[in-house]
Formats: sequence, C-alpha cells, structure tokens
Amino acid sequence: MNWDDLRFFLELARTGKLTVSARRLSVEHTTVARRIHALEKALGSPLFVRTASGYELTDRGIALLAKVEEMERAYAVVEASLPSSDINGLIRVGCNEGYGTSLLPLHAAEIMRRFPGLAIDVLALPRAIPLPRNEADIVITIDRPQRGPYIVSKLAEYSLGLYASAGYLATVPTIVKTDDLAGHAFIDYVAGMVLAKDVPNPSHLTRPGSTRFRSTSILAQRSAAQAGLGIAILPAYLVTAEMGLVPILEGKIAIRKSYWITMHAELKNVGRFKKVWQLLRDYAQRDQHLLLP
Repeated sequence: MNWDDLRFFLELARTGKLTVSARRLSVEHTTVARRIHALEKALGSPLFVRTASGYELTDRGIALLAKVEEMERAYAVVEASLPSSDINGLIRVGCNEGYGTSLLPLHAAEIMRRFPGLAIDVLALPRAIPLPRNEADIVITIDRPQRGPYIVSKLAEYSLGLYASAGYLATVPTIVKTDDLAGHAFIDYVAGMVLAKDVPNPSHLTRPGSTRFRSTSILAQRSAAQAGLGIAILPAYLVTAEMGLVPILEGKIAIRKSYWITMHAELKNVGRFKKVWQLLRDYAQRDQHLLLP
C-alpha cells in the first residue's frame, strides 16, 4: 500500500469532490481518481460510492478514514519533535462565512508574507466545520466547543446590529423604540439550517410570520437588506457606509457575541499549527476595534 494513495484518499474523504481534492493537492482530477482506484484495487473493496453531490465513503472507507487520520496525527507528533521544523506546508482553517470572507483572508495574507513556505486553505462556509472529522486543522466558531481532545480559546468579541436600506425605511413608520419593530419584515436564517446555536434571530422582535426572506448565507442576508427586503441582524464589521444600509435603534439594541478558535490537542506543538494559531489570535485581538466599532 502506497502512503501517497492514502493521502489522496484522505483529501477525497474530506472534500467529497475530485476537483476540490485535486486543487488542494495541486494535481489533475484524473490523478486523484487514478490513485483512489489503485488504493481500492490494493485493498480489494470500494472505498467510495459516487452520488449526485460527490463521493461518499463506504463502510470500508469510514473504517479506513479513522486509521489514516491516526497515521496523520502520529506524523504530526513526529514532526513536532524535530529540532528545526520550518513553518511551511498546508493548514486548513474552517470559519463561518462572515469572518471567513472579511478579516480572516487579511490575517492569512499577513501570515503568509511572514512565512512564504506556508499555504492556507480557508473554508469560509455558511455551516459548521466539523473538527472531529479533520475537515479543518483550525476552526473558528460562534459556539464554544463543549468537549473533545481540543484546545479552545476566545478569539475575539464582535457586535451585531439591526440594518435596513434607506428605501425600505422610507416606506414604513419611523422606528424609535423596540416596540415599533413588531410586524416589520425581517431577514433571517433558514429554519433548521442555522450555522450555530448562538446566532441571534429576530423572533423576539417581531410577530410570527414577519420574516420575508431567509438564507443560509449571511452575505445573502446582507444583500437582501440592501435590496429593501426588510431588516437584517448583521455583524457590524460586515457593514460599511457605501453599502447604503442604515443602523436601526443604534445604542438601544446592543448584541455582543464571541468567536472561538479551536485546534486538535495533538497539533498544538507542531510548528506551523502552533504559529498560525498564535498569529490568528494576535491579529484578531489587534483588530478588535473592527469587530466592536
């Protein structure tokens, strides 16, 4: 059995797509398919089934994934024990869509300028990134992880507010107090598909049935507010003056939340993971004024 084949297996198990795996491995998608076929032939059983959404693990594949992840973690421990481990290689950072499309790329750019041999994949998705499956090496979340073999730290605090377009506000009575929000059109997450338990929602501000637009994406919610579809609860750092969004009840409704950064405990002494973890925290604290304007 070739370790390189297992590396290709690991990427496809995590991404579920040949093209995405190929991009992360810097090869053609046909190379990934060929390596997986070689591994399945060596093991004598299929590891994936092809579905409409991509590649899913078979029972044999699930069992192999656990073993390969053990091997990967063991390698990380060996790497950490080397006396002069350079800060290079690939690190996957999973993050919510808002932070992951705004501040995180800026921080990643600073880190990569300091360490040219480092590559960073940012998984900025409108869903939770499951660290137990090793989909990402470092994860930034809204909910604080409760248990597991991880190291967890508060990354930064951020504020949210109510925003709507000037066009929407021109068609409704002036909002001067919280009670005035009842019956207004609101923008929210799709029920049952919220990326975290601790995400604020407008249910306590308006009457049932007042939500006109829903999306799993916070960026889509922001665009909907710009288009005049109603009031959205948005992180303040995602709203700039040129967007045409007007804050509502500013100073009267204050929502403050935290971001948490998590990493598997076995990676904490590996050079590149330790350094990126530290710098992401340092930069978030330095830019705290952007998150809490």
